[in-house]
Amino acid sequence: MLAGLWAGVLLCVVAIAAPSAFATLAPADAGRFVGRVFAQEAYLSLGVAVVLLLVERQRSQAASGTGSVFSANILLLLGTLFCTVGGYFAVQPMMEAAQAGQGAVSFGALHAVSGGLFVLKGLLVLALAWRLTRLRTAATS
Repeated sequence: MLAGLWAGVLLCVVAIAAPSAFATLAPADAGRFVGRVFAQEAYLSLGVAVVLLLVERQRSQAASGTGSVFSANILLLLGTLFCTVGGYFAVQPMMEAAQAGQGAVSFGALHAVSGGLFVLKGLLVLALAWRLTRLRTAATS
């Protein structure tokens, strides 16, 4: 259920919070507001991914006994961590520098990279939620 809620948060950020801010606030204010929303989402994503990694690792160990706990679910979670760290903690500071006229890459290009990583993270979380729902349904049948 946690993965599904996480997917819902990501969808709310991209489909409700960001468009609403730019529809009602001045562009500079909307940018600051959305930046804060994405900061909170990034830390939430880190926390949820770590919790789900621990749960999935424990579940995999219990299912396989000893041996590798590397699974498709672990790979999906590692992908979400990569997208979060890359998109927010690496690209976001470069976007701020580009907006200030510094850096070799334009703000628009960095914004596209950041947006692409966010979309990829959303797809990975949706795939994870679907896989975990399938596992839970199979376990109860």
